[in-house]
Amino acid sequence: MASRKASQLNQNEEEKYSVLLPTYNERENLPLIVWLLVKYFGESGYKYEIIVIDDGSPDGTLEVAEQLQKIYGEDKILLRPRAKKLGLGTAYIHGMKHATGNFIIIMDADLSHHPKFIPEFIEKQKEGDYDLVSGTRYQGNGGVYGWDLRRKLISRGANFLTQVLLRPGASDLTGSFRLYKKKVLESLVERCVSKGYVFQMEMIVRARQLNYSIGEVPISFVDRVYGESKLGGNEILSFVKGLLTLFATT
Repeated sequence: MASRKASQLNQNEEEKYSVLLPTYNERENLPLIVWLLVKYFGESGYKYEIIVIDDGSPDGTLEVAEQLQKIYGEDKILLRPRAKKLGLGTAYIHGMKHATGNFIIIMDADLSHHPKFIPEFIEKQKEGDYDLVSGTRYQGNGGVYGWDLRRKLISRGANFLTQVLLRPGASDLTGSFRLYKKKVLESLVERCVSKGYVFQMEMIVRARQLNYSIGEVPISFVDRVYGESKLGGNEILSFVKGLLTLFATT
């Protein structure tokens, strides 16, 4: 028993988790999400780093990130800003270039994804040596809180259409709270062509094409506390276009 615990500790020391946090106008949310990440990683004992990729936020998000770096240290908080908004996919590519972990965690910085689920993601990944673990709002005790009926219908509808057309082998295609093996994420991002709302869906579809294994962890998704949602009519239209493109090309 003691030797197994020692082995587990050694394994934990070898593994490192890089959290990619793309931000745009998140000055109110960033201090709390970083505090929660530090808390849950600290309690679980896993090695980690948080990479903040700010896309020229006019609200001073980068200045807040600089203060957080002073508090938690440059080894824990890495700042890799860009001059302007260049898309989620390129933000991940940019962040990965600087990531030193062998696992990558992607999540939103707006408090809709609670870091308390990260230890569950890690345990799930170990359980089946999964190539990626995705948070799901639509299985087990997962759920969505704070959305009006319109948002719920859009999300449910998007997932239903995707399941029917693409049969991706995962229950939540549009979520963006996931853990990847670093080499797997690099491989997927290279192949993805979508932007915006459809990007996360394409990542799962490409993973299925490449026979990557996918695990799922039920999560509670909470609508953003501060700031405005970035989902609008243009994003919905681009999702439909992207879905049809994937259906025609996969």
